[in-house]
Amino acid sequence: MPDIRPTAGSGALVLNATYEPLCVVSVRRAAILVLSAKAICVADGEGILHSARNALPVPSVVRLTRYVRVPYRTHVGLSRRAVFARDGWRCAYCRGPAETIDHVFPRSRGGRHAWENVVAACARCNHTKGDKTPAELGWRLHHLPAAPKGAAWRVLGHRAPDPRWADWLDLREPESEAA
Repeated sequence: MPDIRPTAGSGALVLNATYEPLCVVSVRRAAILVLSAKAICVADGEGILHSARNALPVPSVVRLTRYVRVPYRTHVGLSRRAVFARDGWRCAYCRGPAETIDHVFPRSRGGRHAWENVVAACARCNHTKGDKTPAELGWRLHHLPAAPKGAAWRVLGHRAPDPRWADWLDLREPESEAA
Protein backbone atom coordinates (compact mmCIF):
# COMPACT_ATOMS: atom_id res chain seq x y z
CA MET A 1 0.00 0.00 0.00
CA PRO A 2 1.48 3.39 -0.98
CA ASP A 3 2.27 5.87 1.75
CA ILE A 4 -0.01 8.80 0.95
CA ARG A 5 0.06 11.76 3.26
CA PRO A 6 -2.30 14.68 2.66
CA THR A 7 -0.62 17.73 1.16
CA ALA A 8 -1.82 21.26 0.49
CA GLY A 9 -3.10 20.28 -2.97
CA SER A 10 -4.26 16.82 -1.98
CA GLY A 11 -6.83 16.44 -4.72
CA ALA A 12 -6.82 15.10 -8.25
CA LEU A 13 -9.16 15.99 -11.09
CA VAL A 14 -10.89 12.98 -12.68
CA LEU A 15 -11.70 13.18 -16.38
CA ASN A 16 -14.04 10.89 -18.27
CA ALA A 17 -12.64 8.86 -21.18
CA THR A 18 -13.71 11.80 -23.40
CA TYR A 19 -11.62 14.26 -21.31
CA GLU A 20 -14.78 15.75 -19.79
CA PRO A 21 -14.22 16.78 -16.13
CA LEU A 22 -16.17 14.58 -13.70
CA CYS A 23 -15.08 15.29 -10.13
CA VAL A 24 -12.21 15.85 -7.72
CA VAL A 25 -10.95 12.92 -5.64
CA SER A 26 -8.19 12.52 -3.09
CA VAL A 27 -4.67 11.75 -4.25
CA ARG A 28 -5.04 8.35 -2.59
CA ARG A 29 -8.15 7.52 -4.65
CA ALA A 30 -6.47 8.77 -7.85
CA ALA A 31 -3.41 6.59 -7.19
CA ILE A 32 -5.64 3.55 -6.63
CA LEU A 33 -7.45 4.24 -9.93
CA VAL A 34 -4.09 4.42 -11.75
CA LEU A 35 -2.64 1.32 -10.06
CA SER A 36 -5.78 -0.72 -10.80
CA ALA A 37 -5.62 0.37 -14.48
CA LYS A 38 -9.02 2.07 -14.25
CA ALA A 39 -7.41 5.42 -15.06
CA ILE A 40 -4.36 6.88 -16.76
CA CYS A 41 -2.35 9.71 -15.24
CA VAL A 42 -2.59 12.73 -17.57
CA ALA A 43 -0.75 15.30 -15.43
CA ASP A 44 1.60 14.73 -12.52
CA GLY A 45 1.52 16.70 -9.29
CA GLU A 46 4.43 17.36 -6.99
CA GLY A 47 6.23 14.43 -5.41
CA ILE A 48 6.42 10.67 -5.67
CA LEU A 49 4.30 8.02 -3.95
CA HIS A 50 6.32 5.03 -2.74
CA SER A 51 5.29 1.50 -1.84
CA ALA A 52 7.39 -1.57 -1.12
CA ARG A 53 7.72 -2.37 -4.84
CA ASN A 54 6.57 0.69 -6.79
CA ALA A 55 7.14 4.41 -7.14
CA LEU A 56 4.37 6.48 -8.71
CA PRO A 57 4.35 10.23 -9.44
CA VAL A 58 1.57 11.99 -7.50
CA PRO A 59 -1.37 12.22 -9.93
CA SER A 60 -2.88 15.69 -10.43
CA VAL A 61 -5.20 14.82 -13.35
CA VAL A 62 -6.34 11.30 -14.25
CA ARG A 63 -8.46 10.09 -17.18
CA LEU A 64 -10.73 7.07 -16.83
CA THR A 65 -10.07 4.26 -19.33
CA ARG A 66 -13.80 3.55 -19.79
CA TYR A 67 -16.57 6.07 -20.46
CA VAL A 68 -18.87 6.74 -17.51
CA ARG A 69 -22.33 8.24 -18.05
CA VAL A 70 -23.09 10.69 -15.27
CA PRO A 71 -26.43 12.50 -14.90
CA TYR A 72 -25.62 16.09 -13.93
CA ARG A 73 -27.68 18.41 -11.83
CA THR A 74 -29.10 21.23 -13.89
CA HIS A 75 -28.23 23.87 -11.29
CA VAL A 76 -25.48 24.72 -8.83
CA GLY A 77 -26.59 24.58 -5.20
CA LEU A 78 -26.88 27.92 -3.42
CA SER A 79 -24.71 28.23 -0.33
CA ARG A 80 -23.07 31.06 1.57
CA ARG A 81 -19.56 29.99 0.56
CA ALA A 82 -20.60 29.62 -3.10
CA VAL A 83 -22.03 33.17 -3.11
CA PHE A 84 -18.75 34.49 -1.69
CA ALA A 85 -16.77 32.55 -4.31
CA ARG A 86 -19.01 33.77 -7.16
CA ASP A 87 -18.60 37.41 -6.04
CA GLY A 88 -14.84 37.10 -5.43
CA TRP A 89 -15.19 37.65 -1.65
CA ARG A 90 -16.03 41.33 -2.40
CA CYS A 91 -19.06 43.43 -1.40
CA ALA A 92 -21.47 43.87 -4.32
CA TYR A 93 -22.12 47.48 -3.28
CA CYS A 94 -18.77 49.04 -2.21
CA ARG A 95 -16.29 46.33 -3.40
CA GLY A 96 -14.83 46.05 0.13
CA PRO A 97 -14.18 42.65 1.78
CA ALA A 98 -17.43 40.65 2.05
CA GLU A 99 -18.52 39.31 5.43
CA THR A 100 -22.21 38.54 4.97
CA ILE A 101 -24.74 37.74 2.28
CA ASP A 102 -27.56 40.12 1.37
CA HIS A 103 -30.84 39.72 -0.48
CA VAL A 104 -31.01 42.46 -3.14
CA PHE A 105 -34.82 42.52 -2.93
CA PRO A 106 -35.38 41.87 0.80
CA ARG A 107 -37.04 38.63 1.89
CA SER A 108 -39.21 40.65 4.28
CA ARG A 109 -40.79 42.18 1.17
CA GLY A 110 -41.21 38.95 -0.78
CA GLY A 111 -37.72 38.51 -2.22
CA ARG A 112 -36.63 34.97 -3.03
CA HIS A 113 -33.59 33.13 -1.70
CA ALA A 114 -32.16 32.44 -5.18
CA TRP A 115 -28.91 33.07 -7.05
CA GLU A 116 -30.47 36.04 -8.87
CA ASN A 117 -31.35 37.80 -5.56
CA VAL A 118 -28.36 37.03 -3.29
CA VAL A 119 -25.03 38.88 -3.23
CA ALA A 120 -21.99 39.05 -0.96
CA ALA A 121 -21.87 42.21 1.16
CA CYS A 122 -19.76 43.84 3.85
CA ALA A 123 -21.40 44.20 7.26
CA ARG A 124 -21.58 48.00 6.95
CA CYS A 125 -23.43 47.98 3.60
CA ASN A 126 -25.72 45.14 4.71
CA HIS A 127 -26.65 46.99 7.91
CA THR A 128 -27.14 50.32 6.13
CA LYS A 129 -29.30 48.72 3.43
CA GLY A 130 -31.55 46.92 5.90
CA ASP A 131 -34.87 46.00 4.28
CA LYS A 132 -34.60 48.53 1.44
CA THR A 133 -33.73 47.91 -2.19
CA PRO A 134 -30.52 49.36 -3.69
CA ALA A 135 -32.64 51.66 -5.91
CA GLU A 136 -34.35 53.18 -2.85
CA LEU A 137 -30.92 54.11 -1.45
CA GLY A 138 -29.51 55.29 -4.79
CA TRP A 139 -27.02 52.40 -4.82
CA ARG A 140 -26.09 50.26 -7.79
CA LEU A 141 -24.72 46.75 -7.98
CA HIS A 142 -21.28 46.32 -9.52
CA HIS A 143 -22.55 43.17 -11.25
CA LEU A 144 -25.96 41.57 -11.67
CA PRO A 145 -26.28 38.43 -9.55
CA ALA A 146 -26.78 35.22 -11.54
CA ALA A 147 -26.35 31.50 -11.05
CA PRO A 148 -22.79 30.35 -11.86
CA LYS A 149 -22.36 28.29 -15.02
CA GLY A 150 -19.78 25.98 -16.51
CA ALA A 151 -17.96 22.75 -15.85
CA ALA A 152 -15.78 24.30 -13.16
CA TRP A 153 -18.78 25.13 -10.95
CA ARG A 154 -20.39 21.75 -11.55
CA VAL A 155 -17.19 19.86 -10.71
CA LEU A 156 -15.57 22.08 -8.09
CA GLY A 157 -18.43 24.01 -6.52
CA HIS A 158 -16.85 26.69 -4.32
CA ARG A 159 -13.42 25.00 -4.10
CA ALA A 160 -10.40 26.80 -5.51
CA PRO A 161 -9.03 24.89 -8.53
CA ASP A 162 -5.45 23.69 -8.84
CA PRO A 163 -3.77 25.76 -11.60
CA ARG A 164 -2.76 22.51 -13.34
CA TRP A 165 -6.47 21.81 -14.02
CA ALA A 166 -7.06 24.99 -16.04
CA ASP A 167 -6.83 23.29 -19.46
CA TRP A 168 -9.58 20.80 -18.62
CA LEU A 169 -11.91 23.18 -16.76
CA ASP A 170 -11.79 26.12 -19.22
CA LEU A 171 -10.38 28.43 -16.54
CA ARG A 172 -8.10 30.40 -18.84
CA GLU A 173 -8.73 34.15 -18.64
CA PRO A 174 -9.63 35.67 -22.02
CA GLU A 175 -6.86 37.79 -23.52
CA SER A 176 -7.45 41.39 -22.49
CA GLU A 177 -7.51 43.84 -25.36
CA ALA A 178 -4.90 46.57 -25.28
CA ALA A 179 -6.46 50.04 -25.15
